[in-house]
Order: sequence, then C-alpha cells, then structure tokens
Amino acid sequence: MSAAPTLRADPDGTAEDRAPLAGLLGLDAPRAASLAEIDAAAALQHRVDRKYLVPTASAARLVAALAPTHRVLDIRGRRTTDYRSTYFDTGHLAAWRAHVQGRRRRWKVRTRLYSEDRLCRVEVKTKDGRGATVKRALTVDPDAYGRLDAGSEAVAFVDRVLADRGIGITAADLTPAGEVRYVRAALADLEAGSRVTLDARLTCHRDGRTAALDPGYVLIETKGGPRPAAADRHLLRLGARPVSVSKYVIGLSLLVPGLPDNDVRRLARTRFHTIRRAAAPPVVAPLERNTPA
Repeated sequence: MSAAPTLRADPDGTAEDRAPLAGLLGLDAPRAASLAEIDAAAALQHRVDRKYLVPTASAARLVAALAPTHRVLDIRGRRTTDYRSTYFDTGHLAAWRAHVQGRRRRWKVRTRLYSEDRLCRVEVKTKDGRGATVKRALTVDPDAYGRLDAGSEAVAFVDRVLADRGIGITAADLTPAGEVRYVRAALADLEAGSRVTLDARLTCHRDGRTAALDPGYVLIETKGGPRPAAADRHLLRLGARPVSVSKYVIGLSLLVPGLPDNDVRRLARTRFHTIRRAAAPPVVAPLERNTPA
C-alpha cells in the first residue's frame, strides 16, 4: 500500500469562526429532542440528500422558519457537535474519481469521531440503483479513529458491505486520504421523518495543507424522501439552490496537485480557500458516550 498522507489539525479561525454556532444559528428556538427520539423517527440510513451552501444569516432564518415543526438534537444541553471524519481511498483515489465522474456505483469509506462524546464509527456510503444514498455503520473503539487495522472487525465490516454492493475494492486497498472537520447541528421533523443538518467551520486536511469553507457560510443538507421536504421549500424561498458537493471530494480537489479539473473544483474556488499550516491536533478528553445523529 502507498504511504498515507499526513493529516493535520485545522488552523485557528477568526473571532466569528470561534463564536458559538448555536447562538449564530438561533438553535435555542426549536424544542429539544434526544438522539433516541430522532433515530426512532428519522434515522434515514436509506435516503435522498440535497445540499446547499448558504450564508450564516440565511441558515439562521431557516432555523427560525423550521422551529415550529422541527426539533433540535440536544445532548446533555449541547446543541452542536464537533465531527472529525477520516476518509479512506486507494492510491489512485478511486472513490474520489468515481464521484467526480458520476459513476453509478459510487462509494465512500470513513471513520467518524464525535469528538465531545469520544464515540467512533466506521461508515460505508454507497448509491443504490435509484441514486439514493445507502449508509452502513459500525461502532468501534474511539482509539481506532483514523485507522482500518488488518484483522479487525472494522476491516471485515468494510469488506462485507463493499462486496454486498458489488464494489471490487477491499479494505486492504485503502489508506487514509484526507480528514474533514466541522461543527454540526441537526434538526428533525419527527412526524415527517426528515432531517436537516447544518455544518460550519468546515475544513479538510491533507499533507499539512487545509482547504476551508469561507467564514460566514454554512453547508446545509436535507435528508429525506424523493420529494423535497419543508426545509427544501424554505431554502428555495431564501434564494438557495441545491449543489452537488461532497466534503471529501471538494477538499481533495483543492489539496491534491495534478487532479483533473472538474465542476467541484470550480464550485470550491468560489467558497473555499487553502491554507498551509501544520499544528498538533488538540487532545479530546473522554466524556460520557452518546452518538449524535
């Protein structure tokens, strides 16, 4: 296997970057919901995702509009969660290329750490024949974050899911290719079974370089059925339009020299910037375990 790229922590942000996201988005307005309540109504492992890049002010207006019908995920009084996701790919970036080329059998493999809760999952995302996202996940020890150790349960899980989906890749073909970090808030319509996530402070790291979403913007994802949900309709009224964007794909498009030009890179250049800075990742103290949506 080829050597894994060096993954680095994100750089210090501006004062606006460091301001509590809950206050910027008005997350105190919706009623709270527990993880169990949201999972029971809107787990949506098989779903249609729609993504929007919007100014923070528009995201706050969306939260206010959804507050009467949606609940916000609240974990011990915390309404946002720090996410870290290490993505795995082949030496020739087969997963990246499959997405950029729009192949029907697209896939992603990642380990995801919910930082405050010290809970880690291995996740495999694929597309079904109708273009919907299918996600499978396995909870693993948080110390295994960023790794797929030979002989581990995680490796067996990845191999099984990819084989079941007819994808001729195994965990042995994969190495860490990039790390994505962001702060997320999650809303859910418990009656309709749909979810909305709002991601800010988004950065992607590889080989000591960082691609960062411009301050003042939020990546919103609606997750539901084939028909647009209430959040999609509100976003359209706010002037937002869906964009085809993947955090991993957009990050590598900016950070890996020599990749072919593509629509993702052109979008990235309008809302992302690159930074070269290396820093030691902060230590996350163990806390009570709880997995956000």
